[in-house]
Amino acid sequence: MANGNDEAWWGKTKGLMITCLVIWAIFGFVIHFFVKALNEIVILGFPLGYYMAAQGSLIVFVILIFWFSGRQDAIDREFGVAEDDY
Repeated sequence: MANGNDEAWWGKTKGLMITCLVIWAIFGFVIHFFVKALNEIVILGFPLGYYMAAQGSLIVFVILIFWFSGRQDAIDREFGVAEDDY
């Protein structure tokens, strides 16, 4: 990569990391601050606060990992630094 491409690549990668960290913080901490209020909402017989603490956050984290991986691969391919597929 040329020096100008380094900065552009890092800018996009940093933006993606910040976005993922914000989503992670929301589902890892912020949602759990509102558990009592979320327990007013019931889905399939379970209070939403319980569901988010027991399952919802974990599901979001797994989806976030795959989304991050796909987006980072697209950024790497855009700048010609992707790992070769075998």
